[in-house]
Amino acid sequence: MAFADQYRRPADLPPRLPLFPLRGAILLPRSTLPLHIFEPRYLEMIDDVMGGARMLGIVQPAGGDDDESPPGKDVPLRRIGGAGRVTSYQELDDGRLAIAVTGVSRFEIVGEAETGRPYRTATVSYDRFAGDLTRGLGEDQVDRARLVSALRAYLEDNNLKTDWSVIDRAPSEFLVNALCVMAPYGPEEKQALLEAADLKTRAEVLVALAEMESATRGGSGGTLQ
Repeated sequence: MAFADQYRRPADLPPRLPLFPLRGAILLPRSTLPLHIFEPRYLEMIDDVMGGARMLGIVQPAGGDDDESPPGKDVPLRRIGGAGRVTSYQELDDGRLAIAVTGVSRFEIVGEAETGRPYRTATVSYDRFAGDLTRGLGEDQVDRARLVSALRAYLEDNNLKTDWSVIDRAPSEFLVNALCVMAPYGPEEKQALLEAADLKTRAEVLVALAEMESATRGGSGGTLQ
């Protein structure tokens, strides 16, 4: 049984999550976010996570300066983040950790809890995002052809190669969410993708962003062909 299959309803998820505030990063269901952990507070957090439910929350800071992960616990956070499970863990020779977090569900922060730990912890609710726990929900409404065109343009613009036979077999949900996580958009665009109401809307926002970028780079503007 895939690990995600154990999370079938919001009540199956932990009501309290350790938080990793990270500007420009989002986590969506069944997408994977690779992270290198080196700050002492987050090394301690991952130790605690691995000794517990292996779940943490990725959330963007809402204010402060441009620090990728602002110090302290006073910087406001976005109310919506993504909960995920650590599915890969490697200790590196220099003391860092290389981990991968696989998304399970989005969440809404209800309030922060003081735990005495150096990292932030929040009480969260998954109720608004119960549909995230259903694999492939809304795939039949995604414009697959337009999505693949956007992916092709992204890869060409960034001189990247891929195995198109794998892309052709990949579910639309995986393509949409993986592209949203990996695309190099700014914090506001990333948050808009995270908070999109459903998969169809998220795909439409993603493609619109890609088409605007293509037009800015001197493409046709109306399409990514």
